[in-house]
Amino acid sequence: MIMKGMILDSVAAIIASVLSLVEEYRLRNKRPRIIRQPYVNRDSLREANINSILHCGDTHCLGQIRMRPAAFYSLCNILVERGLLRESVRMSVKEQVIIFLHLLGHNVRFRVIGGRFFRSTWTVHYYFHIVLQAILRLYPEVVKPPTTSIQPEIQNIPRFFPWFEDFIGAIDGTHVRASVPIEIQDRFRGRKGGTTQNVLATVDFDAKFTYVLAGWEGSAHDSRVLNDVLSRGFKIPEGKYYLADAGFGSRKGLMPPYRRTRYHLKEFTNNPPENERELFNLRHSSIRMVVERAFGILKARLRVLDVEPFWSFKTQVDVVLACCVIHNFLRGVDPNDQITREVDLEMDSHDTRTLLTRREMREETNECINKRNAIALAMWTIIVLVVRYEKELIRSSL
Repeated sequence: MIMKGMILDSVAAIIASVLSLVEEYRLRNKRPRIIRQPYVNRDSLREANINSILHCGDTHCLGQIRMRPAAFYSLCNILVERGLLRESVRMSVKEQVIIFLHLLGHNVRFRVIGGRFFRSTWTVHYYFHIVLQAILRLYPEVVKPPTTSIQPEIQNIPRFFPWFEDFIGAIDGTHVRASVPIEIQDRFRGRKGGTTQNVLATVDFDAKFTYVLAGWEGSAHDSRVLNDVLSRGFKIPEGKYYLADAGFGSRKGLMPPYRRTRYHLKEFTNNPPENERELFNLRHSSIRMVVERAFGILKARLRVLDVEPFWSFKTQVDVVLACCVIHNFLRGVDPNDQITREVDLEMDSHDTRTLLTRREMREETNECINKRNAIALAMWTIIVLVVRYEKELIRSSL
């Protein structure tokens, strides 16, 4: 009897356990079920995304990474050949450069790029800085001082040669949006509002940057930034000149236009120059537009320079320099892409220069005044002689 009771108790316990498991299973099935997502082959999708950028036509590629495929592959080859970039276990050189160019071209956040290329935010951040440093190492090779020989863009145009044969480029400053701590924002607040950094650059007549200094606060005047440039060892070859606006003054090596004299191209549209000063200013304005053209192409191509950045200020300065390196590289391998043509058309139809205030004018040196006067007088004399000769021909024919 005792044995029989033990067996019954065991059976009852087993039945109770089974019933408990059945009840738990029944309750579990009442909970909302999590539907398993289909498997995503991230490597395959990432490769397809890269191929769509590079192999769907020049226009599509230009819109995505701001350069055409041939220029992109040329840039990748240079970075690899110089030992500046290498493929890693995680990411190819091609993907590293595409991510970097897309960030500069559109100023998107790291997490946005990460979502598009199936990468973590940390990975995008890491490789962005790897490529940034690689591009900066190309600076001495790509951003070179101008040659002291007569530049073809001067020599081949009668309006400028021989009058501007000693000119090696143009110098000017531009403002780039900056993000800085609130305690120093007043120093970086530019004339048009918002915080900016003042970037000073020299440009040759092929619209290539020959020197770039970034990082000055937006409230700093161009002449103050120039003094810093000169203190850093920037040299202007003896007897050579840069075209400058009146804000720089006529210090040695810089040639501004005549003050209080018509200067802007639109002012001469229906009224040709009436004296040597106006003629000089007209040609000065025509040729100095190259520096505004260079800045225009740079900002149109790489939108990161025209919106508020989201990284540290040191990185912001490095990004400006890297953008100038990319600009010069493209001027060498693909100087007439769609972005360049669009900027040229816009500049042909609009004169964006503004009048300078008296506060921005600086004392001129006698050397530059004499040089400018000699050029202006020589150009005007030629015009006068040609007009007289034509009149004599008309009289003799009568």
